[in-house]
Amino acid sequence: MADTADMKHDFANEMSGPVGSLVRLHREVFSTIEAALAGWFNGFAARFAFASVLLVYYLNSATNKLGDGSLGFLHPSIGAYASIIPPVFDSYGNSVENVPFFPWDLIVIVGTLGELVLPILVVIGLFSRIAAIGMIVFVVVQSFVDVMYFEVTGKYLGAMFDRFPDAIIFDQRLLWIFVLLMIVVNGPGKLSFDYLLRRRFG
Repeated sequence: MADTADMKHDFANEMSGPVGSLVRLHREVFSTIEAALAGWFNGFAARFAFASVLLVYYLNSATNKLGDGSLGFLHPSIGAYASIIPPVFDSYGNSVENVPFFPWDLIVIVGTLGELVLPILVVIGLFSRIAAIGMIVFVVVQSFVDVMYFEVTGKYLGAMFDRFPDAIIFDQRLLWIFVLLMIVVNGPGKLSFDYLLRRRFG
């Protein structure tokens, strides 16, 4: 018991000296930062990162999949079929007319519409957790198609815990999913439509 009391006394003396001052300064600085950013920063930062890195990429990809007219997503382009269901499209002679509506046409339509709408919902913070989950599924499927049917292999495939940080699948896409998981876990933050709707409707 005496040894324990002496240890507590020595620790208290140490904390009152230069080390204690440093610990208190550290705690005060980062507690202030944490309090200033609480409730809005994590979700906003994740959505900002997604917008700056992936929004234009996905919108451009989705636009290239649209057919003609204002309802082009209901009649996706040949490129949409070739990129979303490549083996199925090939098995039907690369002809859109030969592809049956259910389930393949429907999958292409939903995929094209999802690629167009989900990124926008993530960025503006509307139904953002659901949209982020949808984007995670989209990224996983996209990666699967790239590996299985577009033969992304070798250094482009990469590997976890290796010394190269620039592979398409195991480096880039893993970071994309991490950003989206931040939104799923933390929400979009106060600077979002979700927050406004929650305040309006409880």
